[in-house]
Amino acid sequence: MPTKTTRKSTRSPKPASKRRLTYADSGVSIEAGDKFVGSIGSLLRRTHGQRVIDNPGGFAGLFRLDYNEQLFKHNHKDPVLVACADGVGTKVHLAIEMGIHDTVGIDLVAMNVNDLIVQGAEPLLFLDYIAVNTVDQDVLYSIVKGISEGCKLAGCALIGGETAEMNDLYKPGDYDLAGFSVGVVELKKATNPLRVEPGDIIIGLESSGVHSNGYSLVRKVIKHAKLKLGKTYRELDTDRTLGEVLLEPTRIYADSIVKLLRAYKVKKIISGMAHITGGGMEGNLNRAIHDQVDAVIDERAWTPPPIFDLLQSKGNIDEAEMRVVFNMGIGYCLIVRPTFADAVVRRLTKSGEKVHIIGKIVKGSGKVKIKGRK
Repeated sequence: MPTKTTRKSTRSPKPASKRRLTYADSGVSIEAGDKFVGSIGSLLRRTHGQRVIDNPGGFAGLFRLDYNEQLFKHNHKDPVLVACADGVGTKVHLAIEMGIHDTVGIDLVAMNVNDLIVQGAEPLLFLDYIAVNTVDQDVLYSIVKGISEGCKLAGCALIGGETAEMNDLYKPGDYDLAGFSVGVVELKKATNPLRVEPGDIIIGLESSGVHSNGYSLVRKVIKHAKLKLGKTYRELDTDRTLGEVLLEPTRIYADSIVKLLRAYKVKKIISGMAHITGGGMEGNLNRAIHDQVDAVIDERAWTPPPIFDLLQSKGNIDEAEMRVVFNMGIGYCLIVRPTFADAVVRRLTKSGEKVHIIGKIVKGSGKVKIKGRK
């Protein structure tokens, strides 16, 4: 897009007073907001394909469902739009404290598109909302740079957003993020928990770490155990600092999953999927099954990243609590027909995922049962 993008900058209402006041008096700079909007055009354009319609100065982004009408009709006889919204949560506090802001931009995209693909959808477009105390050009540019990178990884277009400058709601230096994603799926190919059958195999894709859930507890552990974000810890088995490990972006699974779904255009080999976020395996995988089956998980099938052991030991956290709050090393699950399990593992591994067969579906009552390591 040209200099003027579809991103807007929202500011607090002008205060009432007898003397002549300006926005600057209230701590809001129109000039700074406009300058920021003008600086990020290239970050949006790098995510655009032929489906994005140029709309200079527009109030909203324009996106064609396909740039080739005949191709779209061939691929989608009964297309359904899929949409979701999510944020990054209190992970932004660590980003602010560390002065590292691009990684949470990737997180923002990941938390949305990873939910989207669970429905069998292809991500199409993304919008963001950033709320700040005042416009800091460097910080905001870094955040949007991360969002742009996340969209590239997910294969979706960043077509606009909103920057809300509200110094009466946010402390200096604070900000919050929200994202909105839209995708498309052929109705008959959308996932349906009723398709899950006893004997189906559960495949887990490794997470990149804590991802973007449980950071209120993470920060509580840091405070309780007097941990230092800028320090390296032997338990983490890396030369990266604790803060850098905790800011590792949420893994984006979209490219791998979309490629897998395209490889099986006729056969419905995948009966269910789940993005493992807040609530852990039990609170998310159960959403992918119906009440006539159970998902039995063997935790010995994979090894969680060291960060989880560190948090558990330093915070004296019960094993059951860890499972509920964190992903424990598995960020995404697929339920597949047993005949195709090995082939799916090979395809996902080829796509760059670290893959484990972690369980199976049995007759039951809609529960997720976990066989622990200990």
